[in-house]
Amino acid sequence: MNQFSYMRVTSKESAIAALAKDKAAMFLAGGTNLVDLMKSGVTSPERLVDINNVPLATIEETKTGLRIGALAKNTAVAENALVIKHFPLLSQALKAGASPQLRNMATVGGNMMQRTRCHYFYDSALPCNKRSPGSGCGAIGGFTRMHAIFGASDKCIAVHPSDMCVALTALDAVITVTGPKGERKIPFGDFHRLPGDTPEQDNNLQRGELIIAVDIPFNQLAAHTHYLKVRDRASYAFALVSVGAAMQIRGGNIADVRLAMGGVAHKPWRLKEAEAWLKEKSATEENFRKAASMAMANAKSQGGNAFKLTLAPNTIVEALKTAAAQA
Repeated sequence: MNQFSYMRVTSKESAIAALAKDKAAMFLAGGTNLVDLMKSGVTSPERLVDINNVPLATIEETKTGLRIGALAKNTAVAENALVIKHFPLLSQALKAGASPQLRNMATVGGNMMQRTRCHYFYDSALPCNKRSPGSGCGAIGGFTRMHAIFGASDKCIAVHPSDMCVALTALDAVITVTGPKGERKIPFGDFHRLPGDTPEQDNNLQRGELIIAVDIPFNQLAAHTHYLKVRDRASYAFALVSVGAAMQIRGGNIADVRLAMGGVAHKPWRLKEAEAWLKEKSATEENFRKAASMAMANAKSQGGNAFKLTLAPNTIVEALKTAAAQA
């Protein structure tokens, strides 16, 4: 790990100013991903700007939904009564992520900013366009069990690791950020990027911008939700495939539905075509299977992850069945 300087800030303004003065500086919150990247030599900031004393950790109800501060801890969000009441899918997804110790430290904003867990990205001896643009993608033609089946490019086939982000994508959350040019809002589905020709760019946050909060609009989906994460072990493992499902069911028919997947793409993968097809259909396994098949139309395996082409639709069906069965 390279030497670096460290400073604390207590306001949004001072945080933004600190990054503006030092182009090699980075924000530090929980550090659960950033410190790993620094230890591995993947990231080498010359200065860390500690933002933990900036007052951005509140969770509060608004007129239109719930606002969650960027520095709210993952555990605090998962166990919050308002979150459990209105958005149980988010609570379920957070509890499926990492370990209790990491959830106690990790923040909402940091969770959004975490980088892929691709082993080619973490090993500096191997080529990786995400870590070193133009060096090639070592995963292509390599060990691809954990890699993407949607939205990949010839530059990168890595997947986004977050569980929380899958739920927030499904729930149509909106991110508020602020920076040198002022405040702006980003729909959650537009925050993360597909790799294309620039896999080093994980998201659409601009240099010097700070995530302030996430707003989730109220919906009628709380009664029928389920987050299903398929992984190699039940504790502290990233998803091979995960599905966040939430439905409103009236008279046995699906009035509204949200579906998103994790472990399958460079960003949380929303299944909008399957959602549209399911609306007004009866909540039956047959319809769930048809929707799952539709969702897999553009899936492409990368050799070692061909099993995901079967695992993914089965996980969609199981998540929908479990959500529909809830009272």
